[in-house]
Amino acid sequence: MARITVEDCLAQIGDDNRFALVHLAVERIRQHRKGEPFLVQGKNKEIVMTLREIASGAVTFDNILELPRKRRAEEEAARAEMMETETEVEAE
Repeated sequence: MARITVEDCLAQIGDDNRFALVHLAVERIRQHRKGEPFLVQGKNKEIVMTLREIASGAVTFDNILELPRKRRAEEEAARAEMMETETEVEAE
């Protein structure tokens, strides 16, 4: 996407309510400030990247609260796998 517009975001979330879009974007920005990575590639400011996430469909009202939990679960699984691999190497 070369340019992101509010209309792109509203079309994606299926609501013509800009107030709802603001709430979704604010919640996602809070998550970013707590360490959540962006789900789209780019070199823009935080708000533009958040709007890009919403316009791409990566962030929705349905998954906004699950995104941090999902990332933490993936990190824990990767850590457990790494520790298991280290234990196997030490056992040899």
